[in-house]
Amino acid sequence: MPQLNMVQAINLALREEMARDNRLVVLGEDVGRDGGVFRVTEGLFEQFGGDRVMDTPLSESAIAGAAIGMAVCGMRPVAEIQFMGFIYAAFDQLVAHAARIRTRSRGRFTCPLVIRTPYGGGIKAPELHEESTEALFCHVPGLKVVVPSGPYSAKGLLLAAIRDPDPVLFLEPTRLYRLVKEEVPEGDYTLPLGTARIVRQGGAVTVVAWGSMLQRTIQAVEGYDAEVIDPMTLAPFDGETLLASVRKTGRLVIVHEAPLTCGLGAEIAATVAEEAILHLRGPVVRVAAPDVPVPLARLMDRYLPSVERIQAAVKEVLTY
Repeated sequence: MPQLNMVQAINLALREEMARDNRLVVLGEDVGRDGGVFRVTEGLFEQFGGDRVMDTPLSESAIAGAAIGMAVCGMRPVAEIQFMGFIYAAFDQLVAHAARIRTRSRGRFTCPLVIRTPYGGGIKAPELHEESTEALFCHVPGLKVVVPSGPYSAKGLLLAAIRDPDPVLFLEPTRLYRLVKEEVPEGDYTLPLGTARIVRQGGAVTVVAWGSMLQRTIQAVEGYDAEVIDPMTLAPFDGETLLASVRKTGRLVIVHEAPLTCGLGAEIAATVAEEAILHLRGPVVRVAAPDVPVPLARLMDRYLPSVERIQAAVKEVLTY
């Protein structure tokens, strides 16, 4: 079984699914001849041609709008937005149209669309290249939000997202693109959307983290009896797995690189407060970025949750 990084795993998923389903098209800025800004779509143009791998104008709204039209008409578009910080121009298309088509048409139409975009910090890039605003989209009914945390989950989740009848925002942690390699099977496998995975078993504290924060979290909890959960799908969130773990451990730490206020961690904490408060033996603690714009490179290490901050939060709830 090959050892692949996340770029290679996503490329493999697209390549295999395009060969299997001729309705699948890839579109976005520089995804064709150049293979994308991170080379995730490299080689697809040469294999499948310009009718199925399309370079678009520099217009995120047009990319999303064209992809929505294709999806409603029966195709399976996978559109790339070069960085999450550029997706705001397409926000209206995704929220007002893609997420509402099933309801608006009373079920006559669906929108089997995937929007891929690199997200998150840690690569010390210019402004708008390290955004983590997933909570904006988790708030939108009808739109699914998926975040892989490694190459294996990236392929399985992307295949599931492509085959889903509804629109999926597929967030790829930029920092992990080439940082980690895992065994990734060739051929068909999917990971179900809306289902979390328990990455590490434990009995004293539950820690929830996604994207590139999962790797730091696993490092931070070494030596602790911590259960680590990777949601994989942020919307819809797998509350059952979370609540079962919290009822067992009695403690919860949530780690994300988005700003603290109104981040998805707040919704997770509220769910536990409503459904499992009598099982808690300490306060729910969130480890997140401060409520400031994403800084430039020199301050990035102070901005993102560090191993030390995560470890301090785990110690806090364990000693409460």
